[in-house]
Amino acid sequence: MIEVRNLTKRYGDLVAVDNVSFTAKRGEILGFLGPNGAGKTTTMRIITGFLPATTGTVTVEGFDIFEQSYEVRKRIGYLPENPPVYNDMTVASYLEFVGRIKGVPRAGLGAAADRVVHTCGLVDVTGRVLGNLSKGFRQRVGLAQALIHDPAVLVLDEPTIGLDPRQIIDIRALIRDLAAERTVILSTHILPEVSQLCQKVVIINEGRIALEDQIETLTASASLEEVFLRAISGDGKAPAEEARP
Repeated sequence: MIEVRNLTKRYGDLVAVDNVSFTAKRGEILGFLGPNGAGKTTTMRIITGFLPATTGTVTVEGFDIFEQSYEVRKRIGYLPENPPVYNDMTVASYLEFVGRIKGVPRAGLGAAADRVVHTCGLVDVTGRVLGNLSKGFRQRVGLAQALIHDPAVLVLDEPTIGLDPRQIIDIRALIRDLAAERTVILSTHILPEVSQLCQKVVIINEGRIALEDQIETLTASASLEEVFLRAISGDGKAPAEEARP
């Protein structure tokens, strides 16, 4: 479904993403992990077509993001860390606006908005102004805008950050349901969230892929936290292991 090959992004002498390659299959939730500044957000912005790469390729359902950008954008829904909402619009008017931008046919726009309103639990707030909603509901609206054109791929950047425990449980359940027929790339700093939701893990560190494997394999003999620390330590050992005599 998604294939990233030899992706590199340079800003002058700074190499933000360095020869990154990984794949994600349909119906799979891929946890995309790494410390701050590792290149996660840059990689996701390239995958979603918001940022050009210096070199490398990304294909979604066989379409190249750089040569067939329009076809790829039709197939990807993107929720950045801060949902792209307009505070002075109502939920209903915002979703209609986003649907038009994303090419949903006018005849099907109402049905598409109704679908995501029900899927994301927004039925009771469609007439409310976005600026007056709680962070949890704003996050749901962010998911709804990513889904309104019914994409095959979802790219989610820190979708539960700043939410209360009840909201986190609800959003995680929603992501799990959405992945049944889609590919999901989930970037998060919350390792238990990855353990609960993801089938595969990719860890990036200093712009390079440090590890890529199925989570079941990775956690067969160690916790995900231990695996993560080993991957970013640079020598295959977690800091705690280095301290042992």
